[in-house]
Order: sequence, then C-alpha cells, then structure tokens
Amino acid sequence: MPRRFSFKQLLIALVVGGVGLAVAFAVLVGKPQPQPKLADAPPPTLVNVVIAEPGSVALPVQTQGTVEPRRRINLVAQVSGKVAAVSDQFSAGSFITAGDVLLQIEQDDYQFAIARAQSQVAAAEQRVAEERGRNLQAKREWRDLGSAEANALFLREPQLRAAQAALTAAQADLAAAQLALTRTAITAPFDGRIENKRVDLGQFLAAGTMVADIYATDLMEVRLPLTDSQLALLALPLRDGGEVAVRSATLSSRFAGQLWQWQGLIKRVEASVDRDSRVVYAIAEVADPFASAETGRPPLVPGMFVTADIPSLAIVGVSELPAAALRSDNTVLVVGEQRRLQRISVDVKLRRPDTVWVVGLAPGVQVVSSHSNLLAAGSLVEIMRETTQEQP
Repeated sequence: MPRRFSFKQLLIALVVGGVGLAVAFAVLVGKPQPQPKLADAPPPTLVNVVIAEPGSVALPVQTQGTVEPRRRINLVAQVSGKVAAVSDQFSAGSFITAGDVLLQIEQDDYQFAIARAQSQVAAAEQRVAEERGRNLQAKREWRDLGSAEANALFLREPQLRAAQAALTAAQADLAAAQLALTRTAITAPFDGRIENKRVDLGQFLAAGTMVADIYATDLMEVRLPLTDSQLALLALPLRDGGEVAVRSATLSSRFAGQLWQWQGLIKRVEASVDRDSRVVYAIAEVADPFASAETGRPPLVPGMFVTADIPSLAIVGVSELPAAALRSDNTVLVVGEQRRLQRISVDVKLRRPDTVWVVGLAPGVQVVSSHSNLLAAGSLVEIMRETTQEQP
C-alpha cells in the first residue's frame, strides 16, 4: 500500500521549501557588486639621450682604391739582333734613370749598313759633281753657238736633277742606318723602376719584342670610387668645362704591421660614370712617392690598397649622433614635453658604423641614443644619462 502524507506534513514541506528558495534568492541577489579599479600606470622607460649641437662641419668622406703609376709602358726593341750586353740595373725592382743603357744589341750588322750607305753617298756625290761639270760645259758650248735659248736636255739639266735626287736618297739611307745603330742601345725613357724583365743576355730579339715593363716613379695615382651622396658632399662637377677644385686626400695603408699615411691631391675626375657600379672615379695624385727614407715610411708602390679620407665642403646645421640613434626610416626619437617621445625626420649626410651626421635637429634637442621595439612616439620616458657628441 503506498504511504499517504497528511495535510500537516505537506504544509510543513511547502513552508520549508519556500523558506529555502527565499534564502537562495536573497543570497544571489543581495551579494555585493565588484567595484571598478583603475590599473596602475606603467613606469617610465629609462633612456640615454644625446644633446644635439648642430654646427658647420666638413664631413670626412671615406673611400678606397689601388695605387697605380701614372705612366707605365712596355719597353720594346726597335731593331732586331742578339743581346750582347746587359746593364746591372736591368732586373726586376731596380731603379733606373732616364738615358741609362739597359740592353745592348750587337752592332756589327748595323755598322756594315752604315759603311754601305756611306759608299752610296760618295758615289751619288761623284755623279752630282760630274753632272754639274757637264752642265757647265754644255752651257759654254751653247753660248759659243750664239743662240739665246738652250735645250734643257742638251744642258743636261734632267740628268743633274736625277743625280741630286739620288744623292738625297743615299743621304737618307745613311741617316736611317745611323739611327738603327743608335737603336741597338735600349735606354730608359724616364726615371722609373723595372717591374718585370722579359729578355736576357744572348737572346735574339726581333723588332717589336717586349724587353721589360717599367713605370715612372715621379707620381702615383689612386682611382677613388665616389657614390652620388659622396659627390654631393665634395661638389666635384662633371659637366662640360667644369673645373675640379683641388682637394687634399689623406691616404692610409697598413704595411709591415704598421699604419702609414701619404698626402695626395685630387685634381680631376674621370670622364664617364662606371657602367657597372654607377660610381664616379676621382683621381688622387701623390707626388714623389719614394722620397720617404728619412721617416722610415715605405714607398707608395703600385698594387697597394689604400683608404682615402677626403674632407668635404663645410655643411651648416650638421649634428653628430651615435649610429644606434638613427632608425631604419631615417628618423630619431627626441624627448619632448612632459617627457613624451616624439619622432623627427632627419636628412642623413654621412653614415659610419658607429656615427651618423644628420641635418634637421634644433640646438639642445635631447635625442635618444639607442632605439628599441619598446620605444615609440608618445612613450613616457625618464632620462638616465645625457651626453654631448663632439664634432670632428
């Protein structure tokens, strides 16, 4: 039989259930609401700054090049023959003076040629003398005949002109033979140095054979490539009729474990732009590159690789900054009002691994010396250290 509840029991159950529901509602509805709370402001970022001090600066334009002599030639034999003698200075690396005899070719054949030419000259002179005598005799005979006009052939005038022409040709042959004899001595055309020698004693030379490579020691040149921005700093004109202002260039190179310097002058630029690299080559000249024995400085010889520092024209309003202060978009971050960062665009005049020179900053501006991804325009910062970049 199912159990039956009394009315009293049902009433008690309803009352207990109602009270439970009321308590649950009161707990859910009457709990305190959370109060909104402002988040703490992030602390300012510590930065190092550089005080910009713009001024008039001649920026150091730096480029590199290889030393070459201004004059280098292949010395060749002008006549043929066997090398009969060689000078003691005829060796690679030797210094030579203009007029020094480096090689002597056998002269016997050329002396024989001179003797034959002298014989031909004597024979031609004899013929001219004979024809002149016959010409005078013919004139007397014609005058004795009492005629005013004489026949040119009768007076032997064509024969005299032919004899004189033959004499001139014989004299020219003699001069050619004498010139060939002088060319058997191969001499140095200028003061210089032997770079390579190609022949030696006893070797037979044909006319046009190269005997040595020599270069002049009075002047060395360095081809210095300049980009478009470097040309703007140096103001070297390329237009027709433009004169290049002479500029000094300090050349430096490491040799025998030491760094040495030479002073050069830029007097000209090449006539065209390089088609591969699109640069313009300026020519720096170093006079008397071997006159440095008293200082112990090595000579500036061909093949040396040098670095050239060329001062530019003075540029107004240039500020020197650490390279880390410049951002990839050619802007810098400066500390503005209320210590908030501001982004300023600058004109980069020269860039080096550690330093940049820019235009566009006011005096006294505080430039952040290094940038990071945490720094952006509007960020609150606190200055940790101030420095001043010294102008070169």
